[in-house]
Amino acid sequence: MGPNQGIRAHDYAARRERMVQQQIIARGIRDERVIEAMRQVPRHLFVPEDRRHLAYEDRPLPIGEGQTISQPYIVAYMTAALQLKGDEKVLEIGTGSGYQTAILSLLARWVYSIERYASLAERARRRLAELGYRNVAIRVGDGSAGWPEEAPFDAILMTAAPPTIPLPLRQQLADGGRLVGPVGNRYDQMLIRLTRKGKQWVQEQLVPVIFVPMVGRHAWAEDQDDEWPGVSSFQE
Repeated sequence: MGPNQGIRAHDYAARRERMVQQQIIARGIRDERVIEAMRQVPRHLFVPEDRRHLAYEDRPLPIGEGQTISQPYIVAYMTAALQLKGDEKVLEIGTGSGYQTAILSLLARWVYSIERYASLAERARRRLAELGYRNVAIRVGDGSAGWPEEAPFDAILMTAAPPTIPLPLRQQLADGGRLVGPVGNRYDQMLIRLTRKGKQWVQEQLVPVIFVPMVGRHAWAEDQDDEWPGVSSFQE
């Protein structure tokens, strides 16, 4: 019997609720909208079938192409840091599995998401459509260049780490907007929040993290991607 056999829909729902209680609420996430979104989105449907029995554990999981789905707590933490109210236009850099995209779609007016790998983008697009998340647009491209045709954005979420915040992403952030994401090299990264206030920028350091690299014209070069840690989680 495989690891997923015998797990029924209500079992996954119970595991998801336990994840919310033990990993999200117990660790200090207080945004009720974020908590409810984490409660609603079926994370097990965004991971490879042979990993579904692990979907609600507090750990990142591989999804192919050397990429990962972030641990649930970091998804909740980063989403809460965006301080979404419901009427925002959000840009996500790194669609990955589409799980974070689904969370954002429940909390914002519209989500634009860019994925470097066509296979991941297509899989995420198909899964999001199957599950009824309609306020989402996904395209394959260089995330470090943003999505200038749809700018400005009220919030930008980076799910991969550039060496510094790419200039195009700064330029595409609306006045009053927030950008949240990891910045640094493969050994030393910090999750930051950048808030635009007119011509001024306020940058906050949140917590140390480890993410896969952001590869692109305004981030890391392709040949700098070798042997990067394939995880997306908080450092202990």
